[in-house]
Amino acid sequence: MVSRARSLVTGYPELGLVLVAAALGLVIRPPLAWLAGHRGISVLLATLVFATALTIDPAALKRVAAAWRSLAVALLAGITALPALSWAVAQIAPPGPLREGLATVGLAPCEIASVATTAMAGGEAALSAGVLIGSTVTTVLVAGPALRLEAASGSAVRPAGVIASLALVVAAPLAAGLALRWRVAGVARLAKPAGTTAMIAVALLVALIAAEVRLSAAYAGVAVALLLFLAGSAVLGRLLGTRSGRSASTALLLTTSMRDFAIAAGLAAAAFGAAAAPLGLYGILVLVWGTAAAGFWRSRGTREPQGEQDREGGEPGGPP
Repeated sequence: MVSRARSLVTGYPELGLVLVAAALGLVIRPPLAWLAGHRGISVLLATLVFATALTIDPAALKRVAAAWRSLAVALLAGITALPALSWAVAQIAPPGPLREGLATVGLAPCEIASVATTAMAGGEAALSAGVLIGSTVTTVLVAGPALRLEAASGSAVRPAGVIASLALVVAAPLAAGLALRWRVAGVARLAKPAGTTAMIAVALLVALIAAEVRLSAAYAGVAVALLLFLAGSAVLGRLLGTRSGRSASTALLLTTSMRDFAIAAGLAAAAFGAAAAPLGLYGILVLVWGTAAAGFWRSRGTREPQGEQDREGGEPGGPP
């Protein structure tokens, strides 16, 4: 048992760190909840994006343009299949805030941490960054009309606040990190410590999220619905990557199956008021899933040899 536990910790260090962070968040609530309520989550998300951007090789960014088909398909699935899936699983929960919060998960863009977990898994982090940017834009475009249809009160979602928040937390640190890596040669040496920083940011993020979760009997149905959504989105992500190279398929799996709980909470609050209750639990589940998947794919050796390309036209993510 001890030997097996050691092998699991060695093979899945990020998962172990995330589980410990989740436990700490559930036990040490007051100070962590205070940080979460004072922009702690936003600060950690910005740190995570910046650190992850420093790990992305500039050459990988050029491959994103060649993988435009995979990118387009992933974005299309994100604004069609995933909202429908989240609405369907939400029917498991009783009417009210829990159901309304569940319905917003599929409308959120891909989880910011999915870029970091893709890098940890040895996947194409640049493709994940492309999906992150594209899905953020599509969320701004479609979330308002979709939530107006779902909101019983007919309340409108105003995109200005969402755009400003995403620009500050995602766009600015991502652009800054990529620019530094592209323009300053010595920054490449910081890739390894930047990866470590990203992992620590993920763990701290889980701790803050866990501190906001208030478990009760009503959450049994919510947990089932969230697990069904997570499983369905993972299957969809796997299908999207079936004709892609291994690095690209890993990126598509993680970006499709990991949706941004913080943005979903903001959308739920805007449309339904206090409807973000299930999203803290989803945040824990999705980050545990992402780090576990990263450890699994890394153990399978998902990173392709340097310069390896798919067979058709050298496109990463193109059909074989």
